[in-house]
Amino acid sequence: MLPDFANPADWLPWAFASLMGLSILIYVILDGFDLGVGILFPLAEPAEQDRMIGSIGPFWDANETWLVLAVGLLLVAFPQAHGMILSTLYLPVFVMLVGLILRGVAFEFRAKARAQHKRLWNRLFFAGSLMTALAQGFMLGLYIMGLEQTLATYAFATLTAVFLAVGYSFIGSTWLIHKTDGDLQLKSVRWGRESLWGVILGIGAVSLATPLVSTRIFDKWLAAPQVFYLAPLPILSGLAIWWLWRMLRAMPFSGDRRSWLPFSVTTGLFALAYLGMAYSFYPFVVPKRLTIYEAAAAPESLFIIFVGACVVIPVILGYSVLAYVLFRGKATELRYD
Repeated sequence: MLPDFANPADWLPWAFASLMGLSILIYVILDGFDLGVGILFPLAEPAEQDRMIGSIGPFWDANETWLVLAVGLLLVAFPQAHGMILSTLYLPVFVMLVGLILRGVAFEFRAKARAQHKRLWNRLFFAGSLMTALAQGFMLGLYIMGLEQTLATYAFATLTAVFLAVGYSFIGSTWLIHKTDGDLQLKSVRWGRESLWGVILGIGAVSLATPLVSTRIFDKWLAAPQVFYLAPLPILSGLAIWWLWRMLRAMPFSGDRRSWLPFSVTTGLFALAYLGMAYSFYPFVVPKRLTIYEAAAAPESLFIIFVGACVVIPVILGYSVLAYVLFRGKATELRYD
C-alpha cells in the first residue's frame, strides 16, 4: 500500500524508510565485497594479498559511509525503533564495531609494518572482516525472527551469520575476478564456484523462514493475486544464480572480456533478495512490533531532516561514483611511497 503523498505524516516516514533501505542495500553490496576480500585473505599468497588490498584500497573507507548513513537515518527518523533494535542487538553490534576497527587499523598498519610483523596484521585484517560479517549476519537472523531471543532464534541467527559471511566471500570473489588477472583471477573463479553454494543455501533459508515466522508475511507472498505479481522476484533470482553458475564454469573469458559480469549479476541477485525481504516486513520497522508510522519522529522534524538528506545523499553518491570511475581497471599492489 502506497502512502498518501498529500499528507506529510504519511509520506515522510515512507520516504525515510526508503532512504534507509537504499543505504543498507548499497552498504551490503559495496562493503560486502571488501569484507569478502578480507575473508578470502588467508587463501592467497603474500604477493596476491597485496593485490587484493590494492583492489579495495580506494573504496573500502567510503563504502562504510553508507552504514553510518543508514544508522543515522534510523536514529533521527525512527528514534523509538533505534532504541528497541540496538538495545536488543547490543552484543553483535559491539562485535561488529570491534571488527570494523580491527580491519581499519590492520589495513593501514600492514602496509607500513616490518616484514616480521606483516603476518600479524594480515591475520587481524581477516579476523576483523570475519567478525564484522558474522555479526551482521547474526543481527539479520534475529531481525527476521522478530528480535525474539530464544534458543531457536539464536540457532537461526547463527546459521544466517555463516551464510552471510559466505555470501560476502562470494561477492568478494566476483570483485576480484573483475579487478585482477593471472593466477589470482583463476583462484578467485574457484573461490566463487565454491562459495556460490553458500549463497544458494542462505537465500533459500531466509526465503523459507521469513513466511513461516508470520502469517501476515505468508499471506503477502502466497495469497492470490500477490503470488502472481511477485513471481518475477524468485524467477529472476533463479535465473541470476543459473547465469552465475554458467559464467563461473566458463571463465576466464578470452582476453578477460566481460570480467565485470559476475560482479554485476551478483549485485542484481543481492538487490532482488533485499527487495523481497523489504516487501515482507513493510510497513514494520521492528517486525511484528512497530511500524514506520508508529516509530517516526514528528513530521516537522522529519521535513527539516529530509531537506538535509536531499543534499547529503547525492554528495555521498557522487563521490562514491567518482571513486569507482577514477580507479577503474585492474588493481595493482597498494603502495604508500
